Amino acid sequence: MAACLRLDLRQTSCLIRILRDFNSAAVVNPLCQEVTTSSTSKGKWDLMSAVCLERKPIITKELNKVEKKVQALMSDMELENSLKSDHELRCIADEIRTQKLKNNTLNVDMIDDALQQTGQDYADMGLNELKNFTPASRITNADKDNNIKSTQRKLDKHLVLLLNEKLGDKLHWILPFGKRLDGETMRQTAERVVAEKFNKTIQARFYGNAPCGFYKYKYPKSLQAETNVLGAKVFFFKAQYLEGDIKDRKMEYTWASREELSNLLLDDYNTSVSMFLIDE
Repeated sequence: MAACLRLDLRQTSCLIRILRDFNSAAVVNPLCQEVTTSSTSKGKWDLMSAVCLERKPIITKELNKVEKKVQALMSDMELENSLKSDHELRCIADEIRTQKLKNNTLNVDMIDDALQQTGQDYADMGLNELKNFTPASRITNADKDNNIKSTQRKLDKHLVLLLNEKLGDKLHWILPFGKRLDGETMRQTAERVVAEKFNKTIQARFYGNAPCGFYKYKYPKSLQAETNVLGAKVFFFKAQYLEGDIKDRKMEYTWASREELSNLLLDDYNTSVSMFLIDE
């Protein structure tokens, strides 16, 4: 019992000594120094909302060899296990009626039906129409002209709208963003960014009130000293492009695919953005 009491007193005194050292001004542990420094640092952060405006694929991707084989196999299995369609039943009834007509056993009531269009005539018309049908090309004029500002390019891929804006002394490709105003929610800031940047010519549907991603960066030392602001905290919001076009021809922008994003965006910025984008 006495040994246990001495042990508890020793642990208690050790804990008191650790807490005294932690609160002391002369902290030896570098982790404690970092905590003390960060807690006493002056300045604030700008809150930003950025919009990941995405145009969804309009057509499906072209199937590869394996996918085409699987598609053909599934079609054969579906045909084997399916019931006869109305058109097939109609063709069977036409064959029976034709056979009775040859044998002179056709009833008077069935003669009028025999004079009408048969199922085979209908099938022949459909095949003839199919031969004259030319499907639209998967390659659009925007693809041929390499028009990176058109939403009609790369119809089978996800496209994200990027703006080429000046940050500091350099131009960077970034998502449309804006600073939060007093009284606004972050979602309202994101909606205002879309309305102001594109003069209400772009219609978009936001997915929710909560941001889908986050990015933080610090301002240059000179700007920090001038504004007493450490940097910006950017909250990303996803939105689906519905319709409209950008009328400002002076604005530098592009509708970029997933592969193009990695080439245009800065590495750390692209890492934050790619975390909430669906892989193709």
